[in-house]
Amino acid sequence: IDFETRSACDLKVAGVYNYAQHGSTEVLCMSYAFDDDDVKTWLPFVHDEHGHVKKMPFPQEVADHKGLIYAHNAAFERLIFWYVLQIDFALEQFVCTAAQARANCAPGSLEDVGRFAGASMKKDHRGAQLIRKMSVPPYEESPELTAEMVAYCEQDVRAMRAISKAMRPLSPTELKDYHVNERINDRGVLVDVPLCHAAVKYASAELAEIQEIVAEVTEGEITSVRSPKMRDWVYARVDDEARKLMQKDGKVSIDKTVRFNLLNCDGVPPDVQEVIQCADDLWASSVAKFSRLAQLSDEEDGRVRGAFVFAGGSATGRASSYGAQVHNFTRKCAQEPEAVRTAMVRGHAIVPKFGKRVTDVLRGMLRPALVPSKGKYLVVADWSAIEARVNPWLSGKGDDKLAIFASGEDVYKVNAAATFRVSVSRVTKEQRQIGKVQELACGFAGGVGAFAAMGRAYGILLPESDAKRMVDAWRRANPWSVLYWQDLESAYTRAMRNKGKEFSAGRVTYLFDGLHLWYVLPSGRILCYPYARLESEGVTYAKAAWKPAADAKEWPRARLWKGLACENITQAVANDLLRHSLRQLDDVVLHVHDEIVIETATPDPEALRLVMCTPPDWAKGLPLDAEVSIMERYGK
Repeated sequence: IDFETRSACDLKVAGVYNYAQHGSTEVLCMSYAFDDDDVKTWLPFVHDEHGHVKKMPFPQEVADHKGLIYAHNAAFERLIFWYVLQIDFALEQFVCTAAQARANCAPGSLEDVGRFAGASMKKDHRGAQLIRKMSVPPYEESPELTAEMVAYCEQDVRAMRAISKAMRPLSPTELKDYHVNERINDRGVLVDVPLCHAAVKYASAELAEIQEIVAEVTEGEITSVRSPKMRDWVYARVDDEARKLMQKDGKVSIDKTVRFNLLNCDGVPPDVQEVIQCADDLWASSVAKFSRLAQLSDEEDGRVRGAFVFAGGSATGRASSYGAQVHNFTRKCAQEPEAVRTAMVRGHAIVPKFGKRVTDVLRGMLRPALVPSKGKYLVVADWSAIEARVNPWLSGKGDDKLAIFASGEDVYKVNAAATFRVSVSRVTKEQRQIGKVQELACGFAGGVGAFAAMGRAYGILLPESDAKRMVDAWRRANPWSVLYWQDLESAYTRAMRNKGKEFSAGRVTYLFDGLHLWYVLPSGRILCYPYARLESEGVTYAKAAWKPAADAKEWPRARLWKGLACENITQAVANDLLRHSLRQLDDVVLHVHDEIVIETATPDPEALRLVMCTPPDWAKGLPLDAEVSIMERYGK
């Protein structure tokens, strides 16, 4: 099914929940098909031969339908049914073909998933033109435009049906997890709207600071991210793979798509990433995030809904965040959020009392802008070192490492003790910090470069020789790791050479079907590297997260290597643990990778901790731990 609608409400600004509930929103047409039948279209109003407007009855066969309803980005169709047409289909009836595409490691947009599969790489702009004419005020109406809109809507139904049938369907568990995600989206999270409005007033100060950061990082070479010099500065400092991503129409580009791809590319040094991020921050600064929260909040109850995109991280199945983008909120939080909030709402100076720069103060208030409703609390729980536990467990060879976690020992101190050859009790604070960087940087086959990059994030700057010593020490203390990475590389390479045969490494199994390199996780969930090829430099695949240039002949490809395979599997299994917990919990308002937030009047931290720390049957032997806090504002 597919709707075309019109409204005085701006869908992109207000979000789908506010759009569907807006009094001016109405259906222009509804195209639908049952199974493989021909596509039909219902028009709410038609003009008869005398030019009179005639109201058309809603199709009874649709109103009476008790089975599944497939739609692309199905939340839109569901909310139009509920709020505009007042037809109460059950949430569990809806299947999202965009979620199905993402669960199969393909892009989520209807246009992109076709291009991804090798269909014409030409972009059809007519649909967007029709929407501008007919769906956005001032509306244009004519029999010709209506006929064209109907044809466009019917073609979308055919396209989504063909795409859905060509792909592996969502498993019953995946479909249940999609519905859990949608219930969380429907519940929403309460936003402190006055705080958001106050933050916007500090915008000009923050934007000036972003320019200062760019000048500082580039040592004065670049004074504005709008400068053409920035593109050349970035190009000179990235590797060949990143440079390929910057090529558009035979020229070097640093546009929004390129910036997005570069921020997801391993060949971009941290200081260059910071400058690229500043370019994005100029348009999507923390001030913009506050503004977005205020725009998306419901006029009546102040809640932001629809923040989570199921399987938005196509390589792992992790959820991503849309609109509110809570996954991009900095982890840093103000130490006195109530005091900062009071100062901001009253328009008082917030620097230097609450921070050195306006930028830092505002970033520290993003999380605290999310609050419980009156009489309730936020119960915030996050798993302790979840990836550091999952990784050795997946290898099937990391029992010694798992025993450290099971005993409750501090794994960062254990790393440092092995590296500096002292007892755990004598590890200093600085040595523990190095142990933490070792764990975060080295677990996915990271070398000196990964250690240096992670070290910078934690304020540790070591000469290359010392950094190499830290990497080597971690690998010696974790003998399971190097063998496991080699096993992964061997398994997926052998799978590529032996179509239709399974090859296992640790607790994961690979299979190449001639088109996609599939792998099955311990939970039974299946992921893949789409359109995989075994080439001279190794295995490559079409990367859904990268966007092709308008004139591209093929979707951008990335190289699979053992560290990436290890990282993808680990994060995917961590996501399976999150999904397992979410199925058992009520009143969840947020989930961010390894963190779950519940809004309740009767906090029970131990009950939440028990759910998160009891592994599912498929994860026997995986020691889990979680930290739980009760908060009156979201924080860290």
